[in-house]
Amino acid sequence: MRIAVCVSGGGTNLQAIIDAIEAGTVTNTEIAVVIANNPGAYALERAKNHGIEAVCVSPKSFESRDAFNRALLETVDSYHVDLIVLAGFLVVIPEEMIRRYRNRIINIHPSLIPSFCGTGFYGLKVHEGALARGVKVTGATCHFVDEGTDTGPIILQKAVEVLENDTPEVLQRRVMEQAEWIIMPKAIDLIANGKVSVSDGKVHIEN
Repeated sequence: MRIAVCVSGGGTNLQAIIDAIEAGTVTNTEIAVVIANNPGAYALERAKNHGIEAVCVSPKSFESRDAFNRALLETVDSYHVDLIVLAGFLVVIPEEMIRRYRNRIINIHPSLIPSFCGTGFYGLKVHEGALARGVKVTGATCHFVDEGTDTGPIILQKAVEVLENDTPEVLQRRVMEQAEWIIMPKAIDLIANGKVSVSDGKVHIEN
């Protein structure tokens, strides 16, 4: 299975995927390309360090959002990928891409959906929201992408304990280490090995 990984920043989730492929815990999977919307994204360096093709498609290079959306879709199409992985990609995915790659785009979100998700909940804001509400358990969710924000079928979730003196930054790191970096590679492996299907808006996983 050929995958495209879309990133905006440091690429820690990308690194978790690369490590899992190299360790053999993710099988039948090759990263065909890493696409960033930000030319300064360290994730591009991570890709190059592992001999993976890395390209930047930045909205700033185009006169309109439509032109950017077309370029992004053309770039993805040109690599003939089976799955698009959004690993901290802070760009709204064009609807045409969602239609064309129905149930073939996955995202990682740093909470247990449906809590602390949807418009406005991204990055540290998710963890700020969890701490402000006083929840005792948070976590991460890997889900397929549909036309809504964080509303697509859920593939995997993993819970993470919230501790008494957590700051948003400390909680963010724990959620990455204990949930995101575990379930995202696992979801890719399940999909690559034909164990995931979607019906009636729900994901079914074969044992």
